[in-house]
Amino acid sequence: MDRAEQAVQNKHSGMNCAQAVLTAFADRLSLPAETLRGLGAGFGIGMGTFGATCGALCAAQMVCGLTAERFGPAQARELYQQFAAQCGSTLCGELKGIGTDTVLCSCDDCVRCAARLAAAQTGD
Repeated sequence: MDRAEQAVQNKHSGMNCAQAVLTAFADRLSLPAETLRGLGAGFGIGMGTFGATCGALCAAQMVCGLTAERFGPAQARELYQQFAAQCGSTLCGELKGIGTDTVLCSCDDCVRCAARLAAAQTGD
């Protein structure tokens, strides 16, 4: 199973989107899953649970920052832009159609996209 599908499976086991992506990379991050779940706890339902930046995207940025050989502002911007292009937005509220009733990207697909982008960035 690739990391993207592992992340989706993690989400279905009760984790939020950030926790799901972080724990899919647990072996690369050299941190216990328990620590990664704690790290991602405040990023579900958009950062701070306010429908802000997608937690899966935040987690992908964290994974890359900790594991990619070269990951700075330019690479972070590229990852952000790729996520926006593939998912339709970077804001959880917009992605889920809050206020518009138009879902741009499902949670599963946001998690899948974020994990794939992180894997590509880290050479995984």
